[in-house]
Amino acid sequence: MATGGGASDTVASAERRAAAARARSAHETSCADRHTALAGTAPTELLRDAHARIAAVHRSTASCHLAAARLHDDYVARLAVWAKAQDSPQPLFMTGVAAACGTDSAALTLVGATLDQTTLAASNEPARAAQELEFLLGEGPARDATREARPVSAAGATLTARWPGYGAALGELGITEVAAVPLSLADICVGALAVFDPGPGYGPAAFAQVAEALTRSMILTPDGDPSLYGAVDLRAAVHQAAGMVAVQQDCAVADALELIRAHAFAEGTSAGSVAARILRGELHLG
Repeated sequence: MATGGGASDTVASAERRAAAARARSAHETSCADRHTALAGTAPTELLRDAHARIAAVHRSTASCHLAAARLHDDYVARLAVWAKAQDSPQPLFMTGVAAACGTDSAALTLVGATLDQTTLAASNEPARAAQELEFLLGEGPARDATREARPVSAAGATLTARWPGYGAALGELGITEVAAVPLSLADICVGALAVFDPGPGYGPAAFAQVAEALTRSMILTPDGDPSLYGAVDLRAAVHQAAGMVAVQQDCAVADALELIRAHAFAEGTSAGSVAARILRGELHLG
């Protein structure tokens, strides 16, 4: 529910982020223009090429910040409507991310050092359910895009051909197409952006542009704020519960984690909810 100063502060914060992204884009564009001019007057071919390469890097960075500014502007517009509402939930930043990819459903998965899913964010319930399926079944587009550090996609029968369990379960959610692009900078891959049932005219290039904006302007930056995405570390409790099950059953933690995943899948619930019951002593697996 939008209330007084809290809503105003939230809108103001989003406006500051949008303005900062535009300022960064303008700065990078200015740097690119300067090096383009220097390339035009450089006395040697070597210097011309060097300035041209530097200009290209600055223009690419400017494009990322501009894309980030547009995402923030969209969020500001949604927040402004919410702030005037009498009783409505605060909009998610991920809703705008999904819209930029031509869909209502998109999910952001960040990973830890071992490539295990850690922080999750989704634009709506179908996207969140699809994320949970990847974690429970150990297969899916975000996992492959992260491990292989390249875009992946599948539609129709290809979904079940590539991911037998995940593809079939995804069909039950009414999702018929999925694409995922890695969130990476240089040689660092920090996760993946998954897009479900994108509209006509949207493809890997558009998704990659959004993913690059998220990575270079909002995630791998000193002022990156995961809470902006409504993201929460949902896996810490799952791994804690797996440790408890491992002790109770005298088995490896990896085996205990599979027990939790299997139980959650059989119940049609999330691994997080199963873990919470285990930690409260309400559920014993064996």
